[in-house]
Amino acid sequence: MLTTLKPFRLEVHQSAIDDLKGRLSRARWPDEAPDQTDEGHWRYGTPSHWLHRLHHYWLHDFDWRKQEASLNVFEQWKLELASIDLHFIHAKARSAGSKPLLLLHGWPGSVFEFFELIPQLTHGNGGDSNFHVIAPSLPGFGLSFRKAQERIGLNGMADLLHKLMYEVLGYKAYYVQGGDWGSFIASAMAFRHPSSVKGIHLNLLPLRRDALLFQEPMDEDAKRYAQELDVFLKEHTGYQAIQGTRPQTLAYALNDSPLGLAAWIGEKFAAWSDCDGRPESVIPFDRMLANISLYWFTETIGSSFWPYYARLHSPWFIPKGQGIDVPTGYCQFPKEILKPPRSLAERTYRHIIRWHEATRGGHFAALEQSELLAHEIRKSFDPI
Repeated sequence: MLTTLKPFRLEVHQSAIDDLKGRLSRARWPDEAPDQTDEGHWRYGTPSHWLHRLHHYWLHDFDWRKQEASLNVFEQWKLELASIDLHFIHAKARSAGSKPLLLLHGWPGSVFEFFELIPQLTHGNGGDSNFHVIAPSLPGFGLSFRKAQERIGLNGMADLLHKLMYEVLGYKAYYVQGGDWGSFIASAMAFRHPSSVKGIHLNLLPLRRDALLFQEPMDEDAKRYAQELDVFLKEHTGYQAIQGTRPQTLAYALNDSPLGLAAWIGEKFAAWSDCDGRPESVIPFDRMLANISLYWFTETIGSSFWPYYARLHSPWFIPKGQGIDVPTGYCQFPKEILKPPRSLAERTYRHIIRWHEATRGGHFAALEQSELLAHEIRKSFDPI
């Protein structure tokens, strides 16, 4: 079903803001292990000393209306597309010959990540190439949701967003950039719609995480990555296990407790950013809380888990023995969750045109290193 595009502006009702403040003021805090209290580490999860500071800021200093205004600077639209209530930003460049770029977030992210990046891509500096940026809220995330909406997996999202670009907006050829789930979707679009996707840029490489990836021969980089992956799978995938197997059970808790929601998402800002355990040193509390608050107000934390469930219960999105031939650029940040070597990446991404290893930054590239990310997107897509 395709309905008419409707202009959109975000305005959360004041009663919802008051309800959030009330819940925060009545938060019930759990006990924590004494050594975590003394040392302030993150080994057991989000430490109380850090969450107390975030909680205080959220309750007393955070201005949601300011974050709304920052989003509403951009041209936004909504439409019903294939049963999905889809929201997207459409920020157009003024220069002739600008390329259409689909910009994709992941979990636990949102379009709020892109406040700095979008203007850098649409305007540029001097002779820089520019882009018409289309930044959707992924289906089931934030503003692309209504209650009882159908849940779709990665391939469904890839096809839906191709329809948005090709049929709705009329971009017969376009480019895609993504991190986290956005990198999976960008890759799926390149695999499924190669005649329209002229190039992709990724800041996370979604390679298989099973034995099929590590086929002989294995060089030293591949062996190093195998060890890195082993640690990740043992120590850092608890959230994936529950979100991928019992997403509804977890949704009750996080949809009802803003403190719990902040702890769940805040841990990922700490673990995945280049911050040495102080995520606010690279991502200010205002930016974290804008993102967390959007999940809260839209009640989408449960529906945002769906890609994990679909991924765990579906075949890998690129069949064994096949790969992506669309030109691919990649920027690897040192604190990214996983950093596979090029020798392994080339088994799936068969036309890598740019490979850059940054010296700073982590998983949330658009928040942590927006200027470098914009530069790398241009360097990848300018020759195409």
